[in-house]
Amino acid sequence: MEHLKAIIIGAGMGGLTTGIALQQAGYQVEIYDRVRELRPAGAAISLWSNGIKVLNRLGLGRAIAQVGGQMDYMSYYSATGERLTSFSLQPLMEQVGQRPYPVTRTELQQLLMAAIAPGSVKLGAKCVEVEQDDDSVTAIFEDGHRATGDVLIAADGTHSVLRNLVAGRGIARDYVGYVNWNGLVPMSDDLAPKTHWDMYVGHHQRASFMPVGGDRFYFFLDVPLPKGTVSSPDQYRQELTTAFQGWADPVQRLIQRLDPNTTTRVEIHDTQPLTSLVRGRVALLGDAAHSMAPDLGQGGCQALEDAWVLANYLKTTSLGVADALQRYELARRDRVANIVNLARKRSDVTHGKDPIATQNWYDELKQENGESIMGAIVKTILGGPLN
Repeated sequence: MEHLKAIIIGAGMGGLTTGIALQQAGYQVEIYDRVRELRPAGAAISLWSNGIKVLNRLGLGRAIAQVGGQMDYMSYYSATGERLTSFSLQPLMEQVGQRPYPVTRTELQQLLMAAIAPGSVKLGAKCVEVEQDDDSVTAIFEDGHRATGDVLIAADGTHSVLRNLVAGRGIARDYVGYVNWNGLVPMSDDLAPKTHWDMYVGHHQRASFMPVGGDRFYFFLDVPLPKGTVSSPDQYRQELTTAFQGWADPVQRLIQRLDPNTTTRVEIHDTQPLTSLVRGRVALLGDAAHSMAPDLGQGGCQALEDAWVLANYLKTTSLGVADALQRYELARRDRVANIVNLARKRSDVTHGKDPIATQNWYDELKQENGESIMGAIVKTILGGPLN
């Protein structure tokens, strides 16, 4: 469809990637975000091979390789530091044809912003309503501004304003059951080897080190807590010291070295899989379409897949916008629903929803040679559009 104009709500990873894909197809793109300055939520993100392949196809492969971490091995340890399993990720990379790249959210955002046409992104614009007819769709903003185009992409994140509008009902965000602290620390051999993703598990908790660019580790610490616990940076170290008392030395060093003021503390939520991702000329994308627990590392990758699939249908169908969006929904709905459910299931096992299942998992890790863990990741990756 020629000379289409796309209105994109949300300048996160999904919105920017969709904007880049559509601009490369020759479309006019306007991207709006309610924030006054773009500050990524969270420190970093694990981009598995299915997400990286989308960036490769958009011509950003070299750029992501420069800022991504070199992750060659994966290891699990018990809370006290006993090695449960350790293996090379090389067989995974050979099966899927692309290495993963954990990357800081700031660098990923800079990379995407550099690829979008200058002037495309407008900040401080909160979309509150959408109107559409047979020929166009209009986003209405809090300040009265109106933006009209041929298609509207709601990529406004986990707290999406537009999700309810597309779903036709109120969609609740569900508490998954744990609190996650995450941030960045300088790489150091007394934390983990530089090319390893090391995880410590026990007592339904988790501590993780993952390499990102610039000789840093992306860390995260998970603790199951009741919903609504309140904290502030001046309490983080004490909270974590108490929660991880008696854990292995690398975990203790991490808690002492992290900077509470640049550490994010978040209650993890997801949404039940949606039965519809589109309404007329409006399409949900990324976290607005499928908020998921981060336990599979697929949230960002699914936003990138969405962007690629949506742009392709808009480019290749000749039956109009609504038809293209229906094809997008058909291609994506079951895929993302499956991953939302798998991520929730994985989270439940990791965080002790059923303590017996969690103990069984700890026992299985001692017998693991990498095959079943990598097999599950490969299956998820190869289910994507660029397999």
